[in-house]
Amino acid sequence: MNEDGRSSRGSFAARLMERLFQNSSNEPENKQQLVELLRQAKNRALFNTDALTMMEGVLQVSDLQVRDIMIPRAQMEVIGRDDALSDILPVLVESSHSRYPVIGEDRAEVVGTLLAKDLLQYFADSAKKFKLRDIIRSAVFVPESKRLDVLLREFRASRNHMAIVVDEYGAAAGLVTIEDVLEQIVGEIEDEYDFDEGAFIMRRAENNYTVKAHTTIEDFNEYFNIEIDDEDFDTIGGLVLHALGHMPVRGEHVEAEGFRFEVLGADSRKIRLLAISKLDPAITTEDKADNA
Repeated sequence: MNEDGRSSRGSFAARLMERLFQNSSNEPENKQQLVELLRQAKNRALFNTDALTMMEGVLQVSDLQVRDIMIPRAQMEVIGRDDALSDILPVLVESSHSRYPVIGEDRAEVVGTLLAKDLLQYFADSAKKFKLRDIIRSAVFVPESKRLDVLLREFRASRNHMAIVVDEYGAAAGLVTIEDVLEQIVGEIEDEYDFDEGAFIMRRAENNYTVKAHTTIEDFNEYFNIEIDDEDFDTIGGLVLHALGHMPVRGEHVEAEGFRFEVLGADSRKIRLLAISKLDPAITTEDKADNA
């Protein structure tokens, strides 16, 4: 970018900040106050709703860690290190991904990455002997605790689109893509590794789930075999919004209907993504007794 471009962009940012604070008696002291100020600025037509969504996403992404958005190990589409071409093709056809983790003895051992395009040479030359180990590419590994803003910067620098997430013992815990990270900034986008088509609830661990906020109460009830009343709201996002009493920001949480709901993604218009866990009935009963 030339000097004029940088100067123009910088002066625009300066003008925007000046207008943001000109009618505010106090500058924001924390991120939540800044979000509220941005929402007020949007109401004053300083920018549109899409711009506000992206700005809120940028502010939220530094608070998220890879473990918050990764595809769990059990749900990864994988290729075995010793698989024959005839074993690999059905996986490619069914999943339609462009990249696949290659595993050793089990899913916890990721030994590399297979790019689907690297198989084209074997269709062009049927006489060429296939050996998967010859075309496996090195995998990128990141810890569960890595912040998403740091990961995005690394993705851009290395031009990688996928990384294998490892736990504290070095075993594969899941995978994360650049689309997963960008989705936290710009909102939901189509991602080949995203939830299965039609799926709204993803199990992360024994008692931890990631849920799209527009999951209907009916589907939520069916998944967990419960009976939450849907008379006042149609979706899980509506339930959380009703329980909180306001439009939340990322990190806010509430307990309702036997679950703990934490907001993973939200903007000024809607809640997008939730982390949930079932509450221990015994603890819930004790809390109610203490408050009686």
